[in-house]
Amino acid sequence: MANETIDWSNLSFSYMKTDYNVRCTFRDGKWGEIEVCSDENVTLHMAASCLHYGQEIFEGLKAFRGKDGKVRLFRVDENAKRMQNSANGIMMEPIPVELFEQMCKKVIELNARFIPPYGTGSSLYLRPLEIGIEPRVGVNPATEYLFIIFATPVGPYFKGGFQTTDVAIYREFDRAAPLGTGRLKVGGNYACGMRATAKAKANGYSAALFLDPKEKKYLDECGPANFFCIKDGVYVTPKSGSILPSITNMSLQQIARDLGMEVQCRPVPVEELAEVQEAAECGTAAVCSPIGKIYDDGTDITYNIAKDGKPGPWTTKLYNRLRAIQLGEVEDTHNWCTIIEGI
Repeated sequence: MANETIDWSNLSFSYMKTDYNVRCTFRDGKWGEIEVCSDENVTLHMAASCLHYGQEIFEGLKAFRGKDGKVRLFRVDENAKRMQNSANGIMMEPIPVELFEQMCKKVIELNARFIPPYGTGSSLYLRPLEIGIEPRVGVNPATEYLFIIFATPVGPYFKGGFQTTDVAIYREFDRAAPLGTGRLKVGGNYACGMRATAKAKANGYSAALFLDPKEKKYLDECGPANFFCIKDGVYVTPKSGSILPSITNMSLQQIARDLGMEVQCRPVPVEELAEVQEAAECGTAAVCSPIGKIYDDGTDITYNIAKDGKPGPWTTKLYNRLRAIQLGEVEDTHNWCTIIEGI
């Protein structure tokens, strides 16, 4: 039974205290038992490797109450694999896929009353987090790690929901290094992007669109999300070594193919924005957020993507299909959803 004191249709994308989180510790070469915890706090040694050397990775995924009343967790296996990749990238202990999935299901079951009802536009957001907890003064990987998953109900990432927003390009900021951690979901990538995002918002834009960190010629990530555009009916998304592989983008590409579209994953020069008819940023949080205009601060050029100010037809179709799969409104032909029984 959902919590009746929450205004489900007006949730923001922010943290709300729920009943429980789940934890597991890697120590002495093995993962321990899953622990259920009602405390929101974590006690850390002041020399923990996560605090000094950035041994911290995380994920984000959502569970939805469907049209049929069932709860669906979207593509949990892909989040598990991506978190393993992040762990390997910065010398952390990878979480076994089975353990990851088991803990996701458990935290959903424990916080079932916080799953937003169908039709509200909101979802239960899961945040898996792994941190190095062993005291370290020398620069070496820890041998002890804490893995936590907490859940919180959220609304749309952007307040306006599915409508166009404007973004800006600033060449004085890089999100990640060419051969750095861009393809890993580590907190440092987001820290690096905060100044660009702050400047964009101060100038009236919703996010900053980053360029490739090596040559500053090609489109990269868009704030905390991937970027894609529609050019002459073709789904085009940037390809580089510094872009996080978005599970949402991966899903939208498959949906595009299902709809008969050609999909291109390739370097996208900035100037090509003049030739596209639709553009959007996509990710677990944003889902699919259409872009109206893109302002290039370096050239003082504004690319008017959505000339009527509305989401384009292909972007709308892709968004609606993805949401329909997550909500059980259409057949899940690719078996992306895991149904959490009994809640």
